[in-house]
Amino acid sequence: MSDTPTKFTDLGLSEALLKAVRDKGYETPSPIQAQAIPAVISGRDVMAAAQTGTGKTAGFTLPLLQRLSESKGKKVSPNNVRALILTPTRELAAQISESIEVYGKYLNLHSMVVFGGVKINPQITRLRQGVDVLVATPGRLLDLYNQRAVKFSQLEVFILDEADRMLDMGFIRDIKKLIAVLPKDRQNLLFSATFSPEIRALAKGLVNQPLEISVDAENSTAEKVTQWLTAVDKKRKPAVLTHLIQENNWQQVLVFTKTKHGANKLTKHLEAEGLTAAAIHGNKSQGARTKALAAFKDGSVKILVATDIAARGIDIDLLPQVVNFDLPNVPEDYVHRIGRTARAGNTGQALSLVCADELDLLWGIEHVIQQHIERKVIEKFIPANELGESRAIKPLRTGKPPKSGKPQGAGHGRVEHKDGQRSGRNANGNNAGGNKAKSGNDSSRRKKPEYDGTGPKPRRAVRPTK
Repeated sequence: MSDTPTKFTDLGLSEALLKAVRDKGYETPSPIQAQAIPAVISGRDVMAAAQTGTGKTAGFTLPLLQRLSESKGKKVSPNNVRALILTPTRELAAQISESIEVYGKYLNLHSMVVFGGVKINPQITRLRQGVDVLVATPGRLLDLYNQRAVKFSQLEVFILDEADRMLDMGFIRDIKKLIAVLPKDRQNLLFSATFSPEIRALAKGLVNQPLEISVDAENSTAEKVTQWLTAVDKKRKPAVLTHLIQENNWQQVLVFTKTKHGANKLTKHLEAEGLTAAAIHGNKSQGARTKALAAFKDGSVKILVATDIAARGIDIDLLPQVVNFDLPNVPEDYVHRIGRTARAGNTGQALSLVCADELDLLWGIEHVIQQHIERKVIEKFIPANELGESRAIKPLRTGKPPKSGKPQGAGHGRVEHKDGQRSGRNANGNNAGGNKAKSGNDSSRRKKPEYDGTGPKPRRAVRPTK
């Protein structure tokens, strides 16, 4: 847009907010900020598609604070809130709350954050005073509402952040319950990484004649992220990761695993190798997660091992390395993961360790991002499995990603339904990666099992020694 403002001073923000922005060292708004801030201040509903790291949090917190401060003489009744920001995870809720405190430090507005995993009684006590801005996760907010600890009769603005992640995590019912009890006369803002059909269906019952903003193509990956992958045997992934960290002297690495158990196991391996590492996932207490993230940011911990859900809300401007230890079951999550690096104009590197049973997941990812991820060989760790080497390192067998972005028969065995992640079984409910050897007389005849072309080649049965 040719008329898009190029300075924060052109956006209609008060001097108190501009001073807070200057304190942060910002002068030029990002595209999402330049388009969203004036629209929100004017009172319009907004529906924005913005990837992680585009500055969207300031894109709605700054104009929200502007609107509330313009009518700051309004007294908030006990248990009431003037603005509600709903977000999927504790980390993201804490990050947004911190952003409100930073930008609102010269304003006489009161905010608080509520989420699960901590005692509810202090939250109930604090809400009795009423607050201008409440940042919340869906589950805890419903608990508070059911206990009549929070009321919405004075609500002016409702913001739904990370809407796509909300749906992935199964919060759609909670969201609809909450929307049903909000006053009809309110401003609505919806932020999502993508405008999927599901998001548009949700938006129909939420936003009214919204301004649509899209600062990135759907499911595009950051241009300054160097993406590459290497084929490895599944059991050697920990050794490959350790080798890469030590060989390249990586100082700050965010590693994604598929499950909580996998995150704990990998963290123990890295620590045994003399590397400082910490894990964050849904089973960790909020205190432990906050401590681990703080240690990662200040450099006392080099490697942070996280599941997708727990990593939501991690905001580090200069994060240089992201590693997909396991490929995600949902292709779009790959975009979210690598969006953690190459922020604010910086460059970054995203590496994926791919084993033979993750190839369908890989094709699904390449279909979604519409590009071929560069393959590299690590000489010390070339897969012993011929299938893994020929299919994962060389170009795709058809030269094109599959027609459907959904993984086909992806995964290996059962994948835990933890952190809101999907199962890795195929459409028939069977484990992917090869059929079992035939039973019955075959075992006594020591026949080599049939090989159907998927998964690792079965080994010939060995006759026991007498």
